Amino acid sequence: MHFQSDKPIYLQIIDLVMEKILTEEWAVGEKIPSVRDLASGIEVNPNTVMRSYDKLQQDGIIFNKRGLGFFVSEEAKTLILHEKRTAFLEVEAPKFFQNAKLLNISIDELVERYKSNEL
Repeated sequence: MHFQSDKPIYLQIIDLVMEKILTEEWAVGEKIPSVRDLASGIEVNPNTVMRSYDKLQQDGIIFNKRGLGFFVSEEAKTLILHEKRTAFLEVEAPKFFQNAKLLNISIDELVERYKSNEL
């Protein structure tokens, strides 16, 4: 995994886990990689992965079965979609629209590009 320098690694790991759940690579109710396995796979300290898993568990996205490991919660996909959608609409979309306005890109042109999937 290639990490961005402008965002804490544990948050990037959270994004990775959320992406795997949204793409259904990790299904609801399914066991996810152990802290050590994921840490080894992405070459980070296990404490960093544990910090990510703790946050995901607090948010209700994963849960721990004592002695068995971490699993994807029933509500995970709904919770992730809500969080990602809110972040997009409140943070990314305003920047996007500001740039479009500065570059004189019309709403019609944006809609046309969106509909034709030429993004």
